[in-house]
Amino acid sequence: MTQDAHPSTASTQTTPGEPVVDTDERAARREYDTPSGRVVGRVDGDVVRVLGVPYAEAGRFERPRPVAPWSSPLHAFDRAPASPQLPAPGLEALIEGAAADMVDDEHCQRLSITLPADLAADERVAVMVWIHGGSYVSGAGDLRVYDPRALVAEQRVVVVTVTYRLGMLGFFGDGGAVPANLGLLDQLAAVRWVHDTIEAFGGDSTRITLFGQSAGGDAIAHLMISEGARGLFARAIVQSAPLGIVRGRTRMIAAMTEAVGTPRTDAPVDEVLAAQPVAERAAKRFGLRGGMAFGVQYGRAPLPAEADADDAWREVAPEIDLLIGSTTDETAVFAEFSPPLQRLFALPLVGRAIRRVMIDVTTKAVYHRAGRAFADRHRAAGGRVTTFRFTWEPEGTSFGAAHITELPLLLGGREAWGHTRLIGTTDWDDVERRGRKVRQVWADFARTGTVAADATAGLADTLVVDRRPS
Repeated sequence: MTQDAHPSTASTQTTPGEPVVDTDERAARREYDTPSGRVVGRVDGDVVRVLGVPYAEAGRFERPRPVAPWSSPLHAFDRAPASPQLPAPGLEALIEGAAADMVDDEHCQRLSITLPADLAADERVAVMVWIHGGSYVSGAGDLRVYDPRALVAEQRVVVVTVTYRLGMLGFFGDGGAVPANLGLLDQLAAVRWVHDTIEAFGGDSTRITLFGQSAGGDAIAHLMISEGARGLFARAIVQSAPLGIVRGRTRMIAAMTEAVGTPRTDAPVDEVLAAQPVAERAAKRFGLRGGMAFGVQYGRAPLPAEADADDAWREVAPEIDLLIGSTTDETAVFAEFSPPLQRLFALPLVGRAIRRVMIDVTTKAVYHRAGRAFADRHRAAGGRVTTFRFTWEPEGTSFGAAHITELPLLLGGREAWGHTRLIGTTDWDDVERRGRKVRQVWADFARTGTVAADATAGLADTLVVDRRPS
């Protein structure tokens, strides 16, 4: 079908097989014509939700392929299922209820679109595509803590949240029987779908920004140099990417592969997931790199060889505006869930000093130095770069300005974050005051590729930005 940016309320005719609904519910529906077929979303107050749209399909350990166009309207009313994954008790302890009501499915290549409810028919706004984190083994695009409602409604942007394969299903791969980088290939397929389709939802395909945190930020850095990605997005926001541990992983990957062997394509999914701790144990002896055992693999589609990666990043730098940074005390949150470290930090007299030094050293090694080098290379190659550092320390927590601390300022809202340990005793009005300004900075970058000189006024204790000219 031809693209039509016109959102229209559904007709009174029912699609064969569709449940009969009353007039009020039909009035809350919006229909969009896309190259894949007609998509039906729902008005949810000041936004429209278009949930769980398939962007690709694949069997187990297969590369993603385009979804065949559908002939009947697709009723996009349900959140995208998560990739099957093992429980993450540390994350759940920190963000209670993050995965509540989520279902999982190996066929998780789906995305959700949130757009302002009052977009005009001829209006085109900037698009922000969220790639979630979780060490490449946990999470999902449609977790409640990633709800983009405030970002969309306040800043008048379209936000797309992407779900992709994780862990053994998406980032194991021996390059032979099991292809590597399947989760990254999923993300690439999603970005291509967004580029080719988002105009139908009022998005501007020339102003697509990828933004992601932790493994999501790392994935975005590698999507920048993925084969077939060129021209699909104009800007990248890389938050807390562990760029210091993504190189030099060949021996670790070989050890993981040897420990696990080749997973069966017909095995129950629980059997495949049970191999994940085996792989992670094999990775532990490789130091900090083993802390994120799963990840992208250089030299296997869609990535260049590791020796060629820097040149690839230099080549694309002039084409992609970059906003990159991290928090002050990234690794404090990981130390919190390590009993041996907690015993060490509890030692009288020296415990606090040991904690401070260890968090400083590991944060710089995994996040700060590599992130700064990434920005410097991008700038030297002719790209526009803005760097940032989140310094906000929520009250009533022991984490400080730690990993994921910035997320409540961008996504999720009070209902998702207000009761969590991460927020502690911080008054939500204070979170919202900071969050509104941070969302403005992120959205302005998505619109213009720059951060205005006065954009962080009033955020001195939250966000520090370096706008050095390229």
